[in-house]
Amino acid sequence: MATGDVTIFEEFAAQLGAENHILTNGGDTIKLGIVDDTVTPTAADASPTWSDYSANEVSAAGGYVADGLTLANQAYTEAGGVATFDADNISLSQDAGGFTDAYWGIIYNDTNASDMAIGFVELGGPVSEAAGPVAINWNASGIFTVTVS
Repeated sequence: MATGDVTIFEEFAAQLGAENHILTNGGDTIKLGIVDDTVTPTAADASPTWSDYSANEVSAAGGYVADGLTLANQAYTEAGGVATFDADNISLSQDAGGFTDAYWGIIYNDTNASDMAIGFVELGGPVSEAAGPVAINWNASGIFTVTVS
């Protein structure tokens, strides 16, 4: 897996069918929680939720807040049988008091009572907000797609 790659949890397919996520703008609050390398997420993680990873969350300091950053301007659109989820890129300014040990970003639904996890992004850690600005730039084609075939 390369830095910046987003992997969707296999369980997300079942969650979509059970109507557990409203991904459109104005729908559920989708967040990115940043964690260290104590645990490595995999697509096959069973019933992943934010609580499976939050014990390994980086320090809430600088521009990062506890329980993660809300993905702004989220959108879920469909064209030609391909649904695309996207949101604004994330940018944190350098802060001497910020985290120093980021490895993974966990994308999860904060509106869902269980905080169901959707996927994760490889940050290529250790990433340090204390050492410099942190940018998470999503793929220009969207964070992830769902294709009907």
